[in-house]
Amino acid sequence: MAFPLSRRRLMAAGAAVAGSNACGTPASAQAPWPNRPVRLVVGFTAGSSTDVTARIFAQRFSEAWAQPVVVENIAGNGGAIGLDRVAKSAPDGYTLIWAANGALTVLPSLQTLPFDPLKDLVSIGLTLSMPSLILVNPGQPWRSIPALVAHAKANPGKLSYGTPGVGTPQHITGEMLCHQAGIRMEHIPYRGANLADVLGGAVPVGIQNSGAAMPLVRDGQLRCLGVTSLTRSPNAPDLPTVAEQGFPGFEAISWFGLMAPVGTPAAITRKVHDAAMRVLDDVEMQAKFASLGLDVAGSSP
Repeated sequence: MAFPLSRRRLMAAGAAVAGSNACGTPASAQAPWPNRPVRLVVGFTAGSSTDVTARIFAQRFSEAWAQPVVVENIAGNGGAIGLDRVAKSAPDGYTLIWAANGALTVLPSLQTLPFDPLKDLVSIGLTLSMPSLILVNPGQPWRSIPALVAHAKANPGKLSYGTPGVGTPQHITGEMLCHQAGIRMEHIPYRGANLADVLGGAVPVGIQNSGAAMPLVRDGQLRCLGVTSLTRSPNAPDLPTVAEQGFPGFEAISWFGLMAPVGTPAAITRKVHDAAMRVLDDVEMQAKFASLGLDVAGSSP
């Protein structure tokens, strides 16, 4: 079954995250924040690009605020379990989430969630964006999207592809490709960036965002057949897009943003936003993000 993923929907959701602090409430004249450790929830497993990037920001936040910022992985349901946990947390600034777009923009149209992203969470800012990579083990014979499609058409229903979970941009990428190419592949959802079965050859195709997969491609452990951005990434100009291989307009982008429970004081969300923008403005950090195939997408409040 193919699920629609439009550029308009993704960008509208991105704008909602970018909208930031207007929903925050005035800070009370209490002790300066933070005066104890801050929890930064990640809705995916350790080692995923969501996790890796969250830890980069958490370390910089810890240094800036002189308080530990502890990453807590609460994986499941495409990141929705972590979002729900944060939505139900006290709005005191000590629980934040490093959110990915799938559970905010796609899952609400596929299932009933126990939280409302627009009513239960306040946006702090958009941070990073990235395409996904369609990947195979180097032992597989396919070296392009057309070759993969031809094999799938000759062997209907025999191919499978793995993603970080149901409703993630990578799942949508797989369904878009199947729909546009007129093929059928079985979806295998994992709890995060698990590429072990693709690396081992047990699952023929993997779809993962570039932050998690690019190092494996650059090390030669996986072969990238196509990038899901409209144009080639300046961070990996040698990798062809899906769009240029016979699927014009094909695009599926992931993004990360910071959010907090609704009611979090505006002064706190502003402080978090400003700290995040300083990370994105750092030249050293920009080089690190580029090496992971990530694009800086910082938003203003």
